[in-house]
Amino acid sequence: MDLATLLERLGEPVVLAGGGAAVGLLFGFFAQRSAFCLRAAVIEFARGTPGERLAVWLLAFSAAVVTLQALVLGGWVDVSGTRQLAARGSLSGAIVGGLLFGAGMIMTRGCASRLLVLSATGNLRALLSGLIFAVTAQAALGGALAPAREAVSAWWTVDGGSARDLLAVVHVQRWAGLAFGLLWLVAALWYAWRSRRDAWKWLGGLGAGIAVALAWAFTARVAAASFQVVPVQGLTFSGPSAEWLMRVLAQPAAPMGFDFGMLPSVFAGSFLGALAGGQWRLEGFKDGYGMRRYIAGAVAMGFGAMLAGGCAVGAGVSGGAIFSLTAWTALVAMWAGAALTDRLLDREGHRAP
Repeated sequence: MDLATLLERLGEPVVLAGGGAAVGLLFGFFAQRSAFCLRAAVIEFARGTPGERLAVWLLAFSAAVVTLQALVLGGWVDVSGTRQLAARGSLSGAIVGGLLFGAGMIMTRGCASRLLVLSATGNLRALLSGLIFAVTAQAALGGALAPAREAVSAWWTVDGGSARDLLAVVHVQRWAGLAFGLLWLVAALWYAWRSRRDAWKWLGGLGAGIAVALAWAFTARVAAASFQVVPVQGLTFSGPSAEWLMRVLAQPAAPMGFDFGMLPSVFAGSFLGALAGGQWRLEGFKDGYGMRRYIAGAVAMGFGAMLAGGCAVGAGVSGGAIFSLTAWTALVAMWAGAALTDRLLDREGHRAP
């Protein structure tokens, strides 16, 4: 049965939710098995001790870039009309939001996607942080924090189209994006072969990156086959977290779509990965200072994600894979904010051998 027939029989919401569930299950499983985490990658890089966490993140990022750019060059996917490229964006939001998000993920010991993955493995610290992240994201989207978000976003804006396409800004062709991804993919694979660590680390990193590209590809194909207006979107966790929060708390609920199936399936995939690896166990807070740190970090991440236009996966990997200028700006700011916060709050880590 082709996609057009499936859309006619089931409708766009059901098809999108089903595709989101499949992609989310893959991402959750591979992210859990590989311990995919931007925070851990930044810490290794900032402390001058590059290891498997940095390699896993580079594998995921480069796999997403290579897979998506190959699909774009092959004519399978058109991302030119996506929000991250076509709509007006905010560079000030990307910078300030990225810095806040980077600081927050150090304080909570995980980015938004990592918190969801850890929650499924029995980590109650991550569960509480994820809930606070979702509440703050919703407040920044349309609640008490929305005026502050809009004010910061208005400081420095950039038009949509070529002005927001990083490849167009630096005057290179689309194939240069594929070459860039291949260069980093080869480097990451070389490190993986050299270290000879657990194969799940490397397979999981590749799988998580490919899942990010599949989100773009699936929604693009549905949009091309549908007579309805279907947004082409990537994998992200800030908007869907806020959407699911309001779906639970208020009626009428948001329309069913890709994010409806994706978010709970990431949780399910991570749960299955934890069971397969014997890593499911309940963990809580050890002291009041730890709880205060996690809460503050979750608030910073929630507000920062909405400012930056996405989380470490939404802006950093999904947006980076389509070479959105604001996404790359946010990603660089996340690295900077995380590295600085790690140095200020966790100095003992820098003294350790």
